[in-house]
Amino acid sequence: MEYDITLLFILAAVGVIAGGINTIAGGGSNLTLPVLMTLGLPADIANATNRVAVALQCVVGVRGFNQHKMLDVSAILPILVPNLLGGVIGSIAAATMPAVALKPILLITILTMSVIILVRPGFIAPPHGTPVKDVRENRGAWWTLFIAGIYGGFVQAGVGFILLGALAGGLRYDLVRANALKMVCSLSFTLVALVIFIYFDQVRWIPGLILAVGTMFGAWITVRFAVHAKQSTIKWFLFVMTLCSCLAAWLF
Repeated sequence: MEYDITLLFILAAVGVIAGGINTIAGGGSNLTLPVLMTLGLPADIANATNRVAVALQCVVGVRGFNQHKMLDVSAILPILVPNLLGGVIGSIAAATMPAVALKPILLITILTMSVIILVRPGFIAPPHGTPVKDVRENRGAWWTLFIAGIYGGFVQAGVGFILLGALAGGLRYDLVRANALKMVCSLSFTLVALVIFIYFDQVRWIPGLILAVGTMFGAWITVRFAVHAKQSTIKWFLFVMTLCSCLAAWLF
C-alpha cells in the first residue's frame, strides 16, 4: 500500500501531541485514529496499527516515571492481574467486532469523569499524604481495572480515563504516580492486543512505526513536565482532556 508522504509527516506530528496527552491524561488515540484512517486504513486496521505507537510510547513513559522514582513497582503485579484478564477478552473481541460497539461506554465514562472532577476534585486528585489502598482489598478498583482492560484491549481511545478513575479515585494514588501505573497497565494490554492483531494480520507497520516516533517523543517530554507539575495543574489538564475526548468521541 502506498502512503502520502505529507500525511505521514502529519501523522508523526500528531503522534507527539497524542503521546503527551496519553502520558498525563488520556484520549490521544482520538487524534491518531482519524489520521490513520485518512491514510486509507479501515477502522479496524487503524485501531490495530495504532497499538504499535501506544506500546512504544508506554515503554518510554514507564521508563521515564521509573527514573524519577514515581512508579510504585510493588503494586504492578496485583494491578496487572485484572487488567490483563480484561485485555485478552477485549483484544479478541476487537479482532472480530466493530469498534463503534463500545462508543457509548467511552462517552459515559469521560462525561462521568468530567463531572467528578468538578463536583468532587479530591476524588481524582487525592490530597497529599492520602494513604494508598491495595487493589486486592478494593473490589471496586479491581473490577474497574478489569473493565479498563476489556475496553483498552478493544479500542484504546479514552482508556486512560478509566484507569485513572481506578488508580487515583479507587486506590488513592496522586495523579503523577497514577499516571505512571496507568502507563504500565496500558503497555500490558496493548502488547496482548498487538499479538492478537498481528495474528489476524491487521497491523500496518510503516504508519505504525512513524506514529510511534512521534508518540515516544511526546511521552518523553511530558514525563519530564508531569513529575514537576502541581497536582492541581494535572487535574485541570485532565478535565480539559475529558471534554475534548468527549467531543472527539461524539464526532468520530
